[in-house]
Amino acid sequence: MGILFSMLGNWVSREELPVVLVPPLFDFPPLAARYRMLESSYDILFSKLSRACLFGDYFQESGQMMARILLRPPDDPRVDFTATLRGPFGSNTDAKADAIFRWQQHPQDPHNFMDIKVSNSNNTLQLRSCAFFRDYGTGVFAILPILIQKRINLEDYGTMGIRYGSKHLSVGTTFTPVPSKEFPASVWMVSRIGQITSGFQYKPIGKEQTGSIHDLRNWSFAIDYGTGKKGPLNPSFNFSMEYCNNEKLIASFYQHLVVQRKVKNPFEEDAVVGITNYVDLGFEFHSRISGKELHANQGESNFQVAASWQANKNILLKAKFGSVSSAAALTFKSWWQPSAAFSFAFVRDHLHGNTKCGFGIHIDNLRDASYERADPNYVMLTPTKQHVAEGILQNHHKRPMLKTDVTSGNFEALPKSLHPIDDII
Repeated sequence: MGILFSMLGNWVSREELPVVLVPPLFDFPPLAARYRMLESSYDILFSKLSRACLFGDYFQESGQMMARILLRPPDDPRVDFTATLRGPFGSNTDAKADAIFRWQQHPQDPHNFMDIKVSNSNNTLQLRSCAFFRDYGTGVFAILPILIQKRINLEDYGTMGIRYGSKHLSVGTTFTPVPSKEFPASVWMVSRIGQITSGFQYKPIGKEQTGSIHDLRNWSFAIDYGTGKKGPLNPSFNFSMEYCNNEKLIASFYQHLVVQRKVKNPFEEDAVVGITNYVDLGFEFHSRISGKELHANQGESNFQVAASWQANKNILLKAKFGSVSSAAALTFKSWWQPSAAFSFAFVRDHLHGNTKCGFGIHIDNLRDASYERADPNYVMLTPTKQHVAEGILQNHHKRPMLKTDVTSGNFEALPKSLHPIDDII
């Protein structure tokens, strides 16, 4: 009987332990991360992937409507299907549609896969494949257009590549399967030492340019200072400088914040004292040093700044302001299985002086749709965490906040959607 009362007491104390709700991110890991082994590491690192999601996701094109479906059969998690339809309101003739059927060797390994893409654009049928051998750090990949209306550029005949990747170094090259004077098509090398990441890329661009390695217009250089791990529960900071094609300088800043705020929800248990929020901030400044301007009214430089706030598992607010355009977006997501997200965006074009709206529907069951709660089995009290959410610990003896042990690198108790992205660069 004494053992029974002891177990009951432990159960009651466990239920009364204050907890913090930890909602999953709307779109983590990003879908583009599944195809990063087909891309140059130079085009993915230096916070480029994070900034592309911040400045692009849910900001639908002006006057456009987009619908996207991402489905994975529960009986075979190695395959999935993605379909996207976008076009202007009230018009079906200008709509663009594509569909991708993907197979990967293991559900949790996105680096070994093969997919088939069909589209109503120029590349009507395309085959993409990648194989990465983790034990040796080497991989091969290919992008092959099978059916295409016109083959004008070398890329229309396909692209093949070889890469090496580890925690501190990424080296690779791409080339076309047909003989060409422009060999290789691109070369990149990126290295990471401590908090500093630097690299270069050789990639001829423009029809008037040749593949000469002596032409500085074919080279780009970048350096990045970053802190924090790449997981959604870890705050991170990145500042990057990039010199592109001997004509443009790009300075960027990106920060991912994980804050905890007090919550009063009558539908939650009394033990729930707070909720984790995710705030992302980004800034880009483009300065034209030489060469032709991209637009007559754009000037020698342009900038854009953006911020997003995920208040809970259902609501995401985003806004951006720039010299070319400004936009705001509101997204509501229901975590059913599959999940459904509805986004509304308003875009102001400063060059033409007009404002248009966009609407998007996203159906997704590729990512974990669980609403996680901090588990008392792996949390510890941290009543000195005022710097994370100022003012929330005024009565910290009654309402202590909780902190998971993810800072120690223990992610086993977390769902896959909250794990850091693979550290292979």
